[in-house]
Amino acid sequence: MSTLTETLVAVRPADPAATRAALDRQDRLTKPRGALGQLEAVSVRLAGLAGTCPPPMPEPAAVAVFAADHGVHAQGVSPWPQEVTGQMVANFLAGGAAINAFARRSGAAVVVVDAGVATSLDGLVPDGAVAEDATQVDADAPKLLARKVRPGTGDLSTGPAMTRDEAVAALELGIEVANGLVDAGYRCLITGDMGIANTTASAALIAAFTGASADVVTGRGTGIDDETLNRKVAVVQRALDLHSAVVQEGDGVEIVAALGGLEHAAIAGFVLGAAARRVPVILDGVIAGSAALVAQALAPAAVDACVAGHRSAEPGHAVALAALGLTPMVDLELRLGEGTGAALALPLVQAAVAALGEMATFDSAGVADKGE
Repeated sequence: MSTLTETLVAVRPADPAATRAALDRQDRLTKPRGALGQLEAVSVRLAGLAGTCPPPMPEPAAVAVFAADHGVHAQGVSPWPQEVTGQMVANFLAGGAAINAFARRSGAAVVVVDAGVATSLDGLVPDGAVAEDATQVDADAPKLLARKVRPGTGDLSTGPAMTRDEAVAALELGIEVANGLVDAGYRCLITGDMGIANTTASAALIAAFTGASADVVTGRGTGIDDETLNRKVAVVQRALDLHSAVVQEGDGVEIVAALGGLEHAAIAGFVLGAAARRVPVILDGVIAGSAALVAQALAPAAVDACVAGHRSAEPGHAVALAALGLTPMVDLELRLGEGTGAALALPLVQAAVAALGEMATFDSAGVADKGE
């Protein structure tokens, strides 16, 4: 049995008994029912995932930043040169990116995964930064996992972005990273990404899985002007037309192979791996949202392991969240990626679990419930 098949078999829906117990306990805590809003829903979701109420505290946490490049960059959909992907990998490893700053505040480890960076990372990686596998990751310094499936995808608007075998390899890479982090003791996983032009692939994936039109799901990414945005929308539409038969077939692996990026497939595998191990995964923005749609297509119950960290300013992200049935924890108009929005949500997710497990009930505190 392949790693992907084995993982899909292991993904199970939320435990109904633990979910009911969490809902019942929320109603008995010393507060008006529903007063903690989305925090209550998150705590119930994590109880159902863990199969126990209250669920374990989601700590320690680790951010996996999957980096890869995109052949569609050749269509002029981004003003940034493709070399920036590799340069940002070096920045992550040096601890100088926004995700590093946010992860340090929350005590989360950072691992960068080269899933398909087009340029060479030789000379960009600090000494001692390469880890053999994800079990060697810790919170002291960012680590690199060199697992390049191929050096960037093909141009999704002129042909498939990758082969099915490459898509499966990227999915299994994400599963490998999730399993390694869980084996190393991490009990909350956070999605991160880096890849110039990856919002174009994200828009194509979201349109493919939801049926939304290209102009609705395609945004400005790194801040493109109107002319570039119009070109980007046209490129996404051209890709959807080219791969319409694949989209109609509905095979999640074939769709991500045709329209996605190596980091999208790897993040989808990361979500599947977390779900199979019953560990929560906090999703970041539009790249993570589009990848979660891939995971949902392959194993619908995988969404039960997901928490939407934030709502990106990218228009396609709201469409993806609606299709996933997820409500974001925060909306700060972020559009950076890297895992930044998800990392900011980590303390909120932990607070949700703390409230469910540590607050007194009306009975235990001797407080009268409404109507008593």
